[in-house]
Amino acid sequence: MRENKNKFPPGWDEERVQRVLAYYERQTEEEAVAEDEAIYEHEGQTIMEIPKELVPKVRDLLAKHRV
Repeated sequence: MRENKNKFPPGWDEERVQRVLAYYERQTEEEAVAEDEAIYEHEGQTIMEIPKELVPKVRDLLAKHRV
């Protein structure tokens, strides 16, 4: 028996990963573009670029903010 070495975030499992993969594999290019563009319409949120070396610090700040 082969041991499953995949580690998933809390709330995720192999079935959920497969559902997400299937969703994006079936998505048309037009649907993907529409989904990407919809991100910019969320009120109260912003999209920004940050240097890669700051990503861990930003993640920490976001985790503390969600309390």
